[in-house]
Amino acid sequence: MSAMPIPVYRSLAEIPKHFGPSVAAIGNFDGLHCGHRSIIGGAVEEAQRLGLTALAVTFHPHPEHFLRPAVEPRVIAPMEDRIGLFASTGVDAVLVLPFDAKLAYMTPLEFAYEILAERLRIRGLHEGHNFRFGYRAAGGVEELVEFGKMFGWTVTVHSFVRVRNMEVSSSAVRDLIAAGDVRRARWMLGRVFSIHSRQARGRGVGSKQLVPTINLAPYYGLLPGYGVYITRIHVAGRTFEAVTNIGDRPTFQGVGFGVETHILNYDPVEIGEHAPIELEFLARLREEKMWPSPEALREQIHSDMAHARRYFRLLALKR
Repeated sequence: MSAMPIPVYRSLAEIPKHFGPSVAAIGNFDGLHCGHRSIIGGAVEEAQRLGLTALAVTFHPHPEHFLRPAVEPRVIAPMEDRIGLFASTGVDAVLVLPFDAKLAYMTPLEFAYEILAERLRIRGLHEGHNFRFGYRAAGGVEELVEFGKMFGWTVTVHSFVRVRNMEVSSSAVRDLIAAGDVRRARWMLGRVFSIHSRQARGRGVGSKQLVPTINLAPYYGLLPGYGVYITRIHVAGRTFEAVTNIGDRPTFQGVGFGVETHILNYDPVEIGEHAPIELEFLARLREEKMWPSPEALREQIHSDMAHARRYFRLLALKR
């Protein structure tokens, strides 16, 4: 069952006049991994105990997009996906602050007073120990504590969460996904890594090898590294087991980059070009490589699909 929709405010102007008092967690929360959920969960628990509003505050675009666009990271979860994830945390509302020049140049005190105290009526804050805010990131949790004495809130500082002896962070999750290690990324996220996209017009390559094949439209968030993956695809109200190739498909020169999914248990279903698609990455099978001929590639695809079917059989036995 999907989480119930919650109010999403896209600017301070959308905040109701008498909003709060509230308990908030503030951050980019890209991916909403286990560490983020621990922080937000603390805010939700405190808000429920005190009878206040539990609020998640995040930013769009990513601050690096405005401050240092050359090093802006590929996002693990685009904002609309992130909002859907917020709904599953138990928060009462989400505030998406536009990260623009006005916000970037606010001093820590201005941010604390104008946004947290005046508009959101904060009574409690939950943050990671490395949280920074204000112009040139001059403020941290120590400043939040001091401002809390002035404006009437408490601050709960959360340590890093560790999963299977790994310290969880958005950068660590990005590195794992970029390396194709979707299994360990799943441990940190607390869920299977997936992307949302739509179908693109294919170039016929997949249909010559095995059918049916779905090619995804260009996707600008984070993708796993080049390679072949066991996947699950949700489209047109159905769920299919699949194998997905990410890369340049070098066996066919000039085809270019693509995300190409071969469905294992396909039943005829109408899939429009604009139908929303969710693609889940379960495990990595192998790296992408150039094969000596289309026939050799076809044989390898059959082998990949056999491995994937075995994976899904074992998965079903574990349930």
